[in-house]
Amino acid sequence: MSRARALLEVLICSGYPTQFLVLAVLWSAGLGPRAADGGGLSLAFVALLSLADAALLVGLVIYFLTRRGERPPDVFIGARPVLPEAGRGILLVPASFLLAAAVIVTIRTALPSLHNVAVNPFEDLMRTPGQRAVLAVVVMIAGGLREEVQRAFILHRFQQSLGGAWLGLGLFSVVFGLGHLQQGRDVAVATAVLGAFWGAIYITRRSIVSPAIAHAGFNVSEIVRNAVGGG
Repeated sequence: MSRARALLEVLICSGYPTQFLVLAVLWSAGLGPRAADGGGLSLAFVALLSLADAALLVGLVIYFLTRRGERPPDVFIGARPVLPEAGRGILLVPASFLLAAAVIVTIRTALPSLHNVAVNPFEDLMRTPGQRAVLAVVVMIAGGLREEVQRAFILHRFQQSLGGAWLGLGLFSVVFGLGHLQQGRDVAVATAVLGAFWGAIYITRRSIVSPAIAHAGFNVSEIVRNAVGGG
């Protein structure tokens, strides 16, 4: 594969083009990001945006792979048995949680200026048990599945034509973190570190099963933490 084609596919699947396209469709349909009462974020809007973007991006990834004669299971599952990888993913959930907590505590101690968002804007989506249940489904699909498929595909293309998977991991981890700046600069850094952690697991094991489960489990654990601790 040529570098130009690989780079084009990586850019298309970077997350930004697909989200902008879905946003344009939602806005043209009269849907906005704010709740009807004019307060915080609209859960319906966030869910539609996240799930539609997940479907579009995963569809594009599968298209780009199959048009070159590559089998998606070979890229995303590899040769490792699924059940042991799933078990490993479950064990990685607390490790992911502790890693994120360690990064956040370190940043807020050493560089407190990076803690620039007092209240996570997504807390508006977690006020009732029903909202938390809906959001849990969204973050498992749009986070655990979509983002790990995306990460694996980008690392795969870097390994093939763009300087190696580890270079791709470093670059995409920065992009991954920047996508969470609305939650604060400290959260963006922690997210970049988590992305690098999950990506490193994919590179070493050539399977998204354990990082996808770890990612989904981490996202759900954040919702549970919010429910128990109130933020």
